[in-house]
Amino acid sequence: DRFADVQILRYQITGFDKLSPKQKELAYYLYEAALSGRDIIWDQKYKNNLKVRRTIETIWKTYKGDRNSKEFHQFEEYSKQVWFSNGIHHHYAADKIIPAFSYEYFLDLVKNSDVKKLPITNKGPEELTSSLKYIMFDPSVDSKTVNLEAGIDNIVGSANNFYEGVTQKEVEEYYAAKMNPQDTTPVSYGLNSKLVKENGQLVEKTWKVGGMYTAAIEKIVFWLEKAVTVAENDQQAQALRLLIEYYRTGDLKKFDEYSIAWVQDVNSTIDVVNGFIEVYQDALGKRGSFESVVSIKDFEATKKIETIAKNAQWFEDNSPLLPNHKKKEVRGIIGKSIIVIVESGDSAPSTPIGINLPNSNWVREDYGSKSVALGNIVEAYNTSSAKSPSTGEFSLNDETKQRARKYGNLASELHTDMHEVIGHASGQLEPGVATPDITLKNYQNSLEEARADLVALYFIYDQKLVDIGVMPSLEVGKAEYDSYLLGGLMLQLNRVEFGKTLEEAHMRNRQLVAKWVYEKGQKENVVELIKRDNKTYVQINDYAKLRILFGDLLREIQRIKSQGDFIAGQALIENYGVQVDEELHKEVKARFATLNTAPYKGFIQPRLVPVEKEGRIVDVKVEYPDSFADQMMEYGTKYSFLPNDN
Repeated sequence: DRFADVQILRYQITGFDKLSPKQKELAYYLYEAALSGRDIIWDQKYKNNLKVRRTIETIWKTYKGDRNSKEFHQFEEYSKQVWFSNGIHHHYAADKIIPAFSYEYFLDLVKNSDVKKLPITNKGPEELTSSLKYIMFDPSVDSKTVNLEAGIDNIVGSANNFYEGVTQKEVEEYYAAKMNPQDTTPVSYGLNSKLVKENGQLVEKTWKVGGMYTAAIEKIVFWLEKAVTVAENDQQAQALRLLIEYYRTGDLKKFDEYSIAWVQDVNSTIDVVNGFIEVYQDALGKRGSFESVVSIKDFEATKKIETIAKNAQWFEDNSPLLPNHKKKEVRGIIGKSIIVIVESGDSAPSTPIGINLPNSNWVREDYGSKSVALGNIVEAYNTSSAKSPSTGEFSLNDETKQRARKYGNLASELHTDMHEVIGHASGQLEPGVATPDITLKNYQNSLEEARADLVALYFIYDQKLVDIGVMPSLEVGKAEYDSYLLGGLMLQLNRVEFGKTLEEAHMRNRQLVAKWVYEKGQKENVVELIKRDNKTYVQINDYAKLRILFGDLLREIQRIKSQGDFIAGQALIENYGVQVDEELHKEVKARFATLNTAPYKGFIQPRLVPVEKEGRIVDVKVEYPDSFADQMMEYGTKYSFLPNDN
């Protein structure tokens, strides 16, 4: 499917048929647990999302009017955009998605649909349509789900459902009071709750059984308990039990216990990420969005990423960081490639290509982390991009074009592997320095992604990778340098609307890195922007010196993190990562307009279907649905557990 700025792909679950019946049963239970939490991410991103989604679903299913009109096709496109973004704000840009059809036509859609199935109160459909007029059609109301703009109250300016009635200053003071500088194993305060003001007091509404989101969490727990009964080994069973206990109690110490047990489960073929994990939807980087990824270990593809993980100490020792910012002992880094079975919440339909967890600094330092590459997701992306016309359009010469086609996929995979395996796992805080959510605030996510990218960029042009057998030559490193600079300086601008600045953490990170090295290398002409036939191209003149610049910036960003230097971190992001060159932006948009390629890609999920005999699951079949819209409607029916207002 193709709509707005999105192309929908599919991925294959390679090797699923080789699993034992018990492993398939385990995968099925974890699949159901993953999808049971789908409503949560919708409500987390915006408190009115479920009401909008259920209105859309009712119209989609019951509208009796003309379905071939221009306006109805506009409604269909809007519906798909909202489904893809898990809400009415763009999945990447965070801006509200405004319908192309009018409010008057929306009234006609509602009027000619089954009123009984609409998410209405006792006040009737008029109250629903009146509220949705501002929620859906007014760009000034709740305009951004997460707002990272400098100089404003980022909590008040964000439309997400993580806070209510509180200011940024109140949030920062509330959690600063909880922090104990002497605590070497702090919990991730705020990770699993909404912070609200009641009767003048700040109160956390915890996401747990019996608390906020209980109806969905109870379903998650139901399926996790079934998964325990068919766990592959005692370690996996123990991790799942701790996850269940965490969901039941909301105790963040229990989440740390679960994270440790999960990291130590290294022998299971089936694995799962399930919980309130990444904090990108929160401007202050505290509250975790629900997500789940169920996977199979890809034993053959894991060999490459395992090799990188086994050499993690060498990379740390040979990094350009200041000596006191290097880990003396890198512990427990597990690297593997996985085959995704299903993704849910913040990981779908738009998905990461690599994961490194847990996020807790002390758990990573004391117990290690799991770094995974989502192999079949990357393969699907690469297959869909194999004949991308953008390579030819933006490549300056045949040398870079041929290098991209020969080594581009491998370079991208290695960058992801090193970003996750040695990037996020590298470096350490100085004694007494608080965690980045406290010190770096709304800049922590962009700085952390830049830091991990720079680790990968620094080492992808190192002979060490050739020596350990994960790449054939330094030409792979050159291909990644070509790709990264082109992407950071130019290509990603195709994803930005005219007049907008960069908001998303990864986009800020990439532009920061690319612009910084371009500027710092100008004296020696390390990287050059060349004009030819009124088109701009990126040319790297000295790859070795570019690597040194990557190392210099890595050292500085690690220093910022290690020392909690907010002022320096803010300056880097605001000076290099936010503003957009208007003329270059117009050029990039114009050139992409001739290529007919979608800026974003995402996935339809495979469906697991149990085969039962005498009340027992004896097999699980995999189906590959054809229609993105049909899957969204199916999910809306089968996995709709939360009320409209939470």
